[in-house]
Formats: sequence, C-alpha cells, structure tokens
Amino acid sequence: MTRTYFLLKTRPSKSERRWVIVFAIVVMVTSTAPYLLGYAVQGLDWHFTGFVFSVEDGNSYIGKMLSGTVGDWLFRTPYTTFPQRGFLIFLPYILLGKLATPPGVHEQLVALFHLFRVGSGILVILATYEFLSIFIQNVRYRRFGLILASLGGGLGWLLMLFNANGLLGSLPLDFYSPESFGFLSLYIYPHYALARAFLLWGLAEYLKAIATLDNISSIPGKGMKVGFLWVLTGIAQPLTALVFGIIITIYLITITAWQGWLLIRREYTQWPKLRKIAKLTLWAGFLPAPFLSYTIIASRIDPFLKMWVGRSYLYSPHPFHYLIAYGLILPFTILGGKILWRASNWATKLPVAWALFLPLLAYIPVNFQRRLLEGIWVALIVLAMEALESREGSRINHSEMLLIFTFPSTILLLLGGFTMVQHPSEPQFRSTAEVTAFDQLANNWSRNVSVLCSYDTGNSLPAWAPVFVPLGHNPESVGMNNLMPRVKAFYQTKTQNSERMELLAELGIDYVYWGPNERALGQWDPTSASFLETFYQNGNYSIFAVKR
Repeated sequence: MTRTYFLLKTRPSKSERRWVIVFAIVVMVTSTAPYLLGYAVQGLDWHFTGFVFSVEDGNSYIGKMLSGTVGDWLFRTPYTTFPQRGFLIFLPYILLGKLATPPGVHEQLVALFHLFRVGSGILVILATYEFLSIFIQNVRYRRFGLILASLGGGLGWLLMLFNANGLLGSLPLDFYSPESFGFLSLYIYPHYALARAFLLWGLAEYLKAIATLDNISSIPGKGMKVGFLWVLTGIAQPLTALVFGIIITIYLITITAWQGWLLIRREYTQWPKLRKIAKLTLWAGFLPAPFLSYTIIASRIDPFLKMWVGRSYLYSPHPFHYLIAYGLILPFTILGGKILWRASNWATKLPVAWALFLPLLAYIPVNFQRRLLEGIWVALIVLAMEALESREGSRINHSEMLLIFTFPSTILLLLGGFTMVQHPSEPQFRSTAEVTAFDQLANNWSRNVSVLCSYDTGNSLPAWAPVFVPLGHNPESVGMNNLMPRVKAFYQTKTQNSERMELLAELGIDYVYWGPNERALGQWDPTSASFLETFYQNGNYSIFAVKR
C-alpha cells in the first residue's frame, strides 16, 4: 500500500485530540490513585512522604523544590556539605518551590509535585500522539500506538513471575528505567515526561520542516522553532537535550550514507535537499548551543559537578534485559522499519535510523548509557504500528494481540503502589514524631545549616527542612563511600570524642541528629558530649547543636 506522509488530512482531527485528552486524564488519574490511598491511610502515627516507589528520588525532588521556596534559583544539592557554586538544572522543581509558603510547606510541595507530574504526563501523551500521527494514518493504530507508548512495557513481568527479578545483576528495565518505556515517567518522574514531550514535539517540527524545505527563506524560522523546543527539552532535563542532538546527528549520518549509497549505485540523488536539511539543523542548533555548552563546560570544570557526574552510574544492563524489554515488539519494528525505509519521504528515515542505533546508544562507553535511550520506545512503537497498518486486514493483524502481553508490568507497578501504602512503614512513610523533629529544624532555619545524621534520615530530612546533610542520596552525596563508615563510627561508643569533633569540623556540621536510625548505628549517647548542647528532645528523637 502506497501512502503519503505529512498531508494535512493525516494530522489529528479535533475528535482525535478530544480522545487523546480524555485518555491522558484517565491515565494520570489512575496513576495518582496509589498516592491518594497513601494519604488516606497515614493516620496519627505516620506521615506519608507522597511517594510509593523511588522514595529516595522523590524526597530529593521535594528537597530541590524546598530550596526554591527559601530563595535559591540555581541548584545546590542538600545531600552534601561539599562547597557548591550552584548550577542551572532542575529548574522546574526550583520554580515550583517558589509557589509554597508557610505553614504546611512540605504538604504544599508534594501537592505541587503531583500537579507537575499529572500536567507533564498529559503533555507527553499529547506529544506522543502528535509524533505518531506523522507516520501513522489509521486512527485505530494511532490510538493503539499511544496506549502502548504510554502503558506498554516489556516481558520483565515474566522474570518477576518466576522469581528471577535479579537475573544477570539487574531488575527488568520495566521496573526501574523511565527512559526505556513510558509509564514510569508518568508514574514517578515528571521532569522526564516533560523533557520527552518537548523532545517529541521538537522532532515533529523538525520532520515537518524537512517535508516543506522547498521554500529556502523559511528555513531560519523553522529551525529556530525547533531550537526553541530543544532548549525547553534541556530546561526540563539537560541529558534529554543531549539525546535530542544525538538523534538529529544519527539522522543526518543515515541520510548522508543513504544518498552516498544511491550515488554509488548511480541512482537518483538529492544532494541539494541534504544541504537544506543541514542548514535547517544548524539553525535548529543555534538556540540550544549556549545551553549545551554551559552544561558540558560546567560539568567539566566545577569541582562538585565533576564528582556528581562521576558518581551518576546509569549503565545499561546485560543485553539480555533489552531483549526481554523489546523482544516482543521487535518483529513488528523490523517489518515496519523496512516499509518506512522504502518510503520516498525523507522524514520516514528518522525513526528507522533511531532504532538501528539502539545497540550503540545502549553501550557507548559513558556512565549514563541508559539515558541515551530516552524516547526510543516511541520510535519502536512507530515502526511496529507501521507494520500493523500496512498489513491491515491480513493475518499480521491477529498478531497484534501479542502486544497485550506488554501491559502486565504496568499493572504490577500499579498494584505494587497500592500494596506499598496499605500498611504504613518506612520509607514510604515517616513517623509523626520524626516529622515533628524535622519541623523544628525547618522552623529555626538559617542559610547553609548542616546536620549530621544517618543515610536514611539524611534522605528524608531535606524534604522537610532546608538543611544540608553529608549523606542521603547516592549520586549527590560527595565522598559517600568514605563518609558512610565515618558517620557510623560517630555514633559508636568506641570512637574517641576527638575523632567526632574532627568529623564535625571537617564537614562544617551545625547540628547532630539522634533518632532510631542513628541509634541503630551505635550505642553512643550524645547527651554526654561536652561539645554538644540539646536543641530539641522528644521521645526517641533529639537534636543537638554543635558548640563553637
């Protein structure tokens, strides 16, 4: 079947857009239900953190928002006492934090976070449908593709079913990698959803511009429009802006190789159009270039950022896990890729090239390999839906029933969320007495205050009080491997007071926290220390000020 791309009649109609909006609202409301249940069951003794999975990351996002509440405009992680200059990242969280005012700041921040999550989820669903509509004409397959892109996953649920969830040293990608599929971004990571929305809208505008390159004078304007979306992608998530550039580079390499192959075969080539696309790309890169340069240079010269980037290990798992993740859809993507490659329109080469480079992106020797696959699930869906659409009415359409088996992982994640919050316990909940102690620090806040505590306490404390802790978030806690045993030793009776005072001075600590998590590290009683004075005490929770 021969079809034409980019005609006005192939763009989503008003009725399609209404369906997408309703679908997006239903998905986001459903994904919010476990969080609402958490608040419903918290009671008098427990306080819900606002998160059901990836609680450590969730607390860190609230900590970033809280820094905006107290006046910051640049990101400084609260999870280290190492000196920081501040960096333009996590801006959506910092800006949202400025909307919260006392009292009840933590509750406001969590509510703002979930409003951000719902809003970003709706935007990425709209953007995904727009991107799918460029390649897929049949409304049925546009909708099916959107459902798969938003709620589909791999066969990782089978590993869970057979208790092999740690196979080859990794969980299945379905359950921890937001870049590999779609649902985790909707469920847990709103900045990834927002960045993907701008990524897909930007790529869609780029492809639409390619389809109408005959008017040379319009190239700068179209390129700048793509560039603006590229910048918004970077503001939401800088690494996704890098992915944006990589995808376009992959596309340019692919179409250049394609034209070179046609030249070798002495077939018709279109080098003038390739030059126009290159010019469009240069204009598209004009706006994001300063932002990307700033990000790259800062990550190389800023002492804290160098250590943070060096600790951000996001390696891809064993290739078997990618086979489990994408194996079910792979036959459809191969067939759809062949069809789109043979199409006459240049833009159809982009999802094919993107998918072909999957192995290289997954295992290129950098420590953020997984992040480079951001959005590729949508490209695979495009190819799969193309295969189904091109064979409509034939036997292959019976095979689409197989794709139903991509949904159990999402169902397990939702059911897991409901299960996690039914019986309050850490880390999804914190005791009310502990939160009261946190509030004491928040109510007596002053800039750059540092608190010594255990790793578990350190992860939660900055979500309630705008303080710095030496430990609390693996990637952001500088020197964590060295500090963990030293902090543990601080609370043990065999440690000399001179060693404790040395650690407090080295880290610039203002307060020492003493709760159940700290008591679990050792039996030392801080009330006996002459270099500490009681700041707060209630039951098992005490805070001591360091005497200067």
